[in-house]
Amino acid sequence: MSPDKTLREQLLRLKLDGWCVVDNVIPTDEVTEVRESVAAATLRHRRPDAPANIGHRTGLINYDQSFAPYLAAPGFIGLVRAALGPNVRVSFTSAMINYPGNVRGGLHADWPFNQRNAGHIPAPYPDIVAHFTTLWMLSPFSAANGATIIVPGSHRMETNPSAEGCSHDEDTPYPTEIQATGEAGSVLVMDSRMWHAAGANRTDSARVAMAIRFAPWWLNLNGLRPGSSERARQMEATGLKENEVEAVKPEVLAGLPAAVQPLFEHWVEV
Repeated sequence: MSPDKTLREQLLRLKLDGWCVVDNVIPTDEVTEVRESVAAATLRHRRPDAPANIGHRTGLINYDQSFAPYLAAPGFIGLVRAALGPNVRVSFTSAMINYPGNVRGGLHADWPFNQRNAGHIPAPYPDIVAHFTTLWMLSPFSAANGATIIVPGSHRMETNPSAEGCSHDEDTPYPTEIQATGEAGSVLVMDSRMWHAAGANRTDSARVAMAIRFAPWWLNLNGLRPGSSERARQMEATGLKENEVEAVKPEVLAGLPAAVQPLFEHWVEV
């Protein structure tokens, strides 16, 4: 299949289903090195408040850059730009390791649609593509090791189970939910409105992944910036907590590939 036809089919799937998997973004002979690097960085810098059986490190780009070159892989970033516009920005880089024994999570949508975040877009929210969540499969994603649970088509809903009054409870499996599986090196791309949940890891091995999220140029990210007045106002007005994305260190930005630097230039430490 030609690259143009592949892109058209991926865009159609994102529009109708809210998700697709891009295969082999990190080549098979290179993904082991990236997986081990991300896992080691997460172990060294794991957030102490991470849930049990979850390895979590926000602001991952400051702690590990092994994955950075692949953000500019044409078959991946071309899709993101075709959907969100040419001037996309990375909004989050997070390591997410699902250790053996991790249980199923609750259904939710990601920022800025998660109604438990101070800076959320209030439900009912409009039908507009405003943010992408991409889950990088550094380990193979299988039903047994906790592949992400998704509800195809749920991105067209005007709310999600994180909202009070949603007709579906977050802890109840949805009848049409599936698990997004794939080989190591693949990337699950989904509209951040998509209802999804962490799967249970019933194996003896960790499932290593990254959540890298992308925003169009017009989406306001200032509420995520530590110490910003906008963040403080949002939290005070809503009484809710908010995700925090630490600024990229200048020396980290300088060491990134030239094609990747524009994705992070908006978030550099000053």
